[in-house]
Amino acid sequence: MRLIDHTRIEFRKDLLPDTLWRRRLFIIIFGTDTRAGRYFDVALLWAIMLSILTVMLESVDFIRQEYGYWLRKAEWVFTIVFTIEYTARIISIRKPWYYITSFYGVIDFISIIPTYLSLFLVGGQYLLVIRAMRLLRVFRVLKLSRYMGEASTLFTALKASRHKIVVFLWAVFTIVMIMGTVMYLIEGGENGFTSIPKSIYWAIVTLTTVGYGDIAPQTALGQVLASMIMILGYAIIAIPTGIVTAELTQAKITNRVIHSCEKCGFDNHAPDAAYCKRCGTSLKLIEEKEK
Repeated sequence: MRLIDHTRIEFRKDLLPDTLWRRRLFIIIFGTDTRAGRYFDVALLWAIMLSILTVMLESVDFIRQEYGYWLRKAEWVFTIVFTIEYTARIISIRKPWYYITSFYGVIDFISIIPTYLSLFLVGGQYLLVIRAMRLLRVFRVLKLSRYMGEASTLFTALKASRHKIVVFLWAVFTIVMIMGTVMYLIEGGENGFTSIPKSIYWAIVTLTTVGYGDIAPQTALGQVLASMIMILGYAIIAIPTGIVTAELTQAKITNRVIHSCEKCGFDNHAPDAAYCKRCGTSLKLIEEKEK
């Protein structure tokens, strides 16, 4: 699935439609620097925030009882608006499938489904909070695309550390399985540890320092074991943080981060690039400014 950066899509000449009215619609919807495009983006962000607020208010009992009818009407108005917008995006681009299968395209589609789903599934409209992901477009509106380079570095570090994290998680799973079984043998069903799976649940809650308190050891030996798991939990929490931090540091050392061009938003530069590949803006000046 592709992540379409809408700060760059307007430069794809192969995506521009043939007819004039579709080109104008394309510039408004996917453009970045035009006045109409900026007004469109700001209006869209406000509509998204208001639609999310509507869903949240409807979940409050006394508000739903008093204004439920109007909130439901508002939900349908926003859904129809977003449906029209989604359709307009498809119409305005020469290769609709490029947008439909992109990250934002999928999110846009999913964000309009819950309201229609509520016709057949009670409570389905509450899934509308997924529209919050559409607020990622604020990076485009506020010219924050240059920070996407940092996000790419973080993603690279997470990807590089995935094998270590998998091994770590497997070790944690083994520990909680053993500790849970031992606690089941020590405490037994009379103290709430009625089965090994439930005891493993207790071990996970304790090891992660969550501590719901719904199950607690009563014997002295069980409390000693619980204390050991609690202390072990602090060390275990620090391990994945250290793994990711080490990979993040290594990523910055071995692969110099080229910040996105603040003029055109392009961020797919070579590690040794000094100027923007698209518009020629000095990347050195951008890095010095951000430092």
